Amino acid sequence: MNTQVLGISVDSKDCLRAWAESLGGITYPLLSDFWPHGHVAQSFGVLREEGYAERALFVIDKHGIIRYVDVHDIHEQPDNDLLFRVLSELEPQVATAHGIAQPPAAPEPVSDVFLYCTAWCPDCRRARTWLKDHGIQYVEADITRDRQAAAKVRGWANGNETTPTFNVKGTIIVSFDESRLKRALGI
Repeated sequence: MNTQVLGISVDSKDCLRAWAESLGGITYPLLSDFWPHGHVAQSFGVLREEGYAERALFVIDKHGIIRYVDVHDIHEQPDNDLLFRVLSELEPQVATAHGIAQPPAAPEPVSDVFLYCTAWCPDCRRARTWLKDHGIQYVEADITRDRQAAAKVRGWANGNETTPTFNVKGTIIVSFDESRLKRALGI
């Protein structure tokens, strides 16, 4: 799909970085709406008087028109399947009667080490460097672009798109855990 997901929060950059790291990484960029505090949230009507924003999803088309709004209680998790259905309506060439059509599965390249990552994730960058420093060849998939790879990661990571995730000779390692990687690689 021709889309870009962005997370926007009224928290500071440092707070957002810590939050993303606590989740083991996320697959989309986070933007801070910290100063002037909540300006973006206020312009979209989701900034509370207490200074924090509602949990809200907005789908904005390529012409800048808001096509979908979904506001949740801060403790509720939005339904990603519903969001994908909304996105498929904006791009009917990828829609099917049951939601978004997945491209045919390309065979996963053969490798003893497969890295599921994102381009922007700090732990993914560290993992790539670590693998290279140890002379370990690997193949990688960017889960922001390869939604089938993202589905695999969600299956291994309790529904989360945690990066980096490794498949080392069939052993799945969610998150950058050097000791587990060393054991799986026999180093």
